[in-house]
Amino acid sequence: LGQTSHRDSLPGLSLGSRTQAQTGTLPRPTVWAEPGSVMPWGTSVTIWCQGSLEAQEYRLLKEGELETWDRQKPLETKDKVKFPITHMADIYAGRYRCDYLSPTGWSEPSDPLELVVVTGASPLRVPAPGSALRKGVGSQLSPLTCASRMGFHRFILMKEGERQPSWTLDSQPAPHGRTQALFPVGPVTPSLSWTFRCYGYYSNTPQVWSDPSDPLELLVSGVSGKPSLLTQQDTVVTSGQRLTLQCRSDVGYNKFALSKEGAPDLPQRLSRQTQSGLSGATFYLGLVRPSHGGRYKCYGGHNLSSEWSAPSDPLDILLAGQLSYTPSLSVLPGPTVAPGENVTLLCQSRSSVDTFLLSKEGAADPPLRLRSQYRAGQHQAEFPMSPVTSAHGGSYRCYGSASTSPYLLSQPSDPLELLVSGEGPHWYPNALTGASVAFVLLLGLLVFLLVRHRHRVKCRKPGVVAAPWAERVGSEQRPEGNQSGGKGQHRRTPVQNLNSENLERNPQVGPHEPVEGTSLHSNWGDGETHRQYV
Repeated sequence: LGQTSHRDSLPGLSLGSRTQAQTGTLPRPTVWAEPGSVMPWGTSVTIWCQGSLEAQEYRLLKEGELETWDRQKPLETKDKVKFPITHMADIYAGRYRCDYLSPTGWSEPSDPLELVVVTGASPLRVPAPGSALRKGVGSQLSPLTCASRMGFHRFILMKEGERQPSWTLDSQPAPHGRTQALFPVGPVTPSLSWTFRCYGYYSNTPQVWSDPSDPLELLVSGVSGKPSLLTQQDTVVTSGQRLTLQCRSDVGYNKFALSKEGAPDLPQRLSRQTQSGLSGATFYLGLVRPSHGGRYKCYGGHNLSSEWSAPSDPLDILLAGQLSYTPSLSVLPGPTVAPGENVTLLCQSRSSVDTFLLSKEGAADPPLRLRSQYRAGQHQAEFPMSPVTSAHGGSYRCYGSASTSPYLLSQPSDPLELLVSGEGPHWYPNALTGASVAFVLLLGLLVFLLVRHRHRVKCRKPGVVAAPWAERVGSEQRPEGNQSGGKGQHRRTPVQNLNSENLERNPQVGPHEPVEGTSLHSNWGDGETHRQYV
């Protein structure tokens, strides 16, 4: 686009008015468009002009027009006015300036505003729509190609977030009856993360552009878009487990690839979108075998691009039980320590060990590694932990490995439980309160049962009249061989000596009265039940 000033050719500006402005100190106005200067057909746009608080009137001037395009008087704020356009169309596309009238004369015109209407056919873009380019820091990109079959004379490359065109180039003939322009971009910097679109237009209507192309995302490899590689198991696995790795990213990749150090690339997987907006792919590697041990990375990419993202951070998969020996794990000064103390976990083995690894159950971090040292006839490594905090508490195991196969480990040591005292679990006060309440309730129940037992013993003293069912129960519980009396006969109580037949004839039980707390029903008859209340 030409950058030549058209101030002298604008209508409505005379030499006299320009001389008045030059002799004064009026600030030059500013003109802009909201929501932007490149607007689709039929949308609304507002041109703003901001000048001085002394302004009495504002003019909007359009290049190529003999008359002033519009005039407005300041209303709410005197330092600016707006010129609304309800429906954007070809007639509104063009180059605008504004000025204002003050008591000392007309101001200088503003810098030009180029208002563009977007309409017509969309140009094609190479690479294909939806793709992304990734390059390393400092590299020079291949030119971005904007092409179309519409025969546009010029092409414009726009960077997302900028109001002015980034580049404007004349078109060149291209194969298959197309015209195109090649836009050089680079060198790449670490802060680079751009999204581009291109437009086309004809030379006789420079402010009437085609529809935009699909966006092209440009990212810097190794700086942004690095995915994450995770495992659903611990990083230390054993034979027979199923190994599953997941590659995730907050960039909308269409595909992911998994690679293992020193091995051919593993198959690619198509991306799946999660509810949280992440893209990712899952790699099912089957049952764990010794060949699965190693260092893995994953990459993200787009379907229509051969470029891949920066690699994820490496993930080491370690196989336990591949070496025959079993190391031992101990703790100094002891398994129970107070916060702030110094603790050392000691891993030892009489077998030859190059490296010891210490893992904590449930920890997300990879195992700690230390080179072994030979002391007192044993290979060993000391893992210091100081000062100790509650986070150090947990169950630990150690393993050994050889330098020739660092991802194949020995048998695990017996687990070592490290307890950090003085920082008990949060549920302990609640549990103590619950235990206290339970103890009080149990004590109360025991006292109640003891009182009841004593009361019953008191009721069973000789001379106390009891219910007739006591007679029946007593007789039913007697062995058949002792019912006729004799030498082996049980000693009968006064209650058992009562005859139910005599009681039916004489409800009055004689000189014995019921003890306090006992009630005897005196109207016994057929089908009635006697109840004893204590």
